[in-house]
Amino acid sequence: MINRRQFMQQTGTLALGGLMANPLAEAIDFKRSRKVGLQLFTLFTVIDKDVQGNLKKVADIGYKEIESAFSFKGGYYGMTSTEFKKMVSDLGMTWRSHHIGGAPFKPRPGSDRSKMPKLLNLRDNAQEVIDQVKAGGVNYLVCANTPIETLDEVKASAEVLQKAGELCKKADLTLCFHNHDAEFKAVEGQLPYDIFLSQVSADVLKFELDLAWVSKAGVDPIALFEKHPKRFPLWHVKDMDKEFKTIMPVGEGTIDFKRIFAHAKTAGMKHFFVEHDMPADAFASIKSSIDNLKKML
Repeated sequence: MINRRQFMQQTGTLALGGLMANPLAEAIDFKRSRKVGLQLFTLFTVIDKDVQGNLKKVADIGYKEIESAFSFKGGYYGMTSTEFKKMVSDLGMTWRSHHIGGAPFKPRPGSDRSKMPKLLNLRDNAQEVIDQVKAGGVNYLVCANTPIETLDEVKASAEVLQKAGELCKKADLTLCFHNHDAEFKAVEGQLPYDIFLSQVSADVLKFELDLAWVSKAGVDPIALFEKHPKRFPLWHVKDMDKEFKTIMPVGEGTIDFKRIFAHAKTAGMKHFFVEHDMPADAFASIKSSIDNLKKML
């Protein structure tokens, strides 16, 4: 199972409480809004071949909000942020969020970066990226990944998040950090996720919780919501098999989404994005995912 973190490291880059009687009492008004979002990393292997055509397919399936990610075309799928915003808007969707790296990973031996476009990151290019996404009308900038193999890397990443978060706040944007399961594994006796939660100011850093990766790590999302209320405005809705080895379309794995969505208000959730890392058939996956979400919620 290849995920975003593994892909970024292989290329040497980064850009890349109980159930309530009424589960929707604390959740978004799903039936009214129907604003299901999609993280475009789900289409990583196909989107660049025909950006407009593939985004139209996403809109036709029923997705209303978009979170962008890395593109081999550079920029925002080969466009400026304002051009990409217009394309998304013309298709009846809203561009809500963009993923970017925190700091570059060290290239792995044998990795080939010769065909990679220039990749911006929060450590070196925060203001440039903020200006771009602000022009595109984006509300959230998300650190997709950052080096955490040593405690020094974790602390350096926390400093990057603090500084970038302060710049985002000045621009009226919200900076979030997106997790995998690695952030919940001890590094020299400390959990990177705990360090980010405790050492980066809550007023400048929020979190995009990936519900599958946090579950794989053995952490209950609801426990995080209750310990750190209102700090999780974005979610990645992703499913996994019972052994947490294979990513599945939403509703075909073992994640109890109804239970988690019942605590959306405690989390402070504002938007959620379906994601499936490297699916065999991306459009079949996102169609099944949205159909299953409508049934579950």
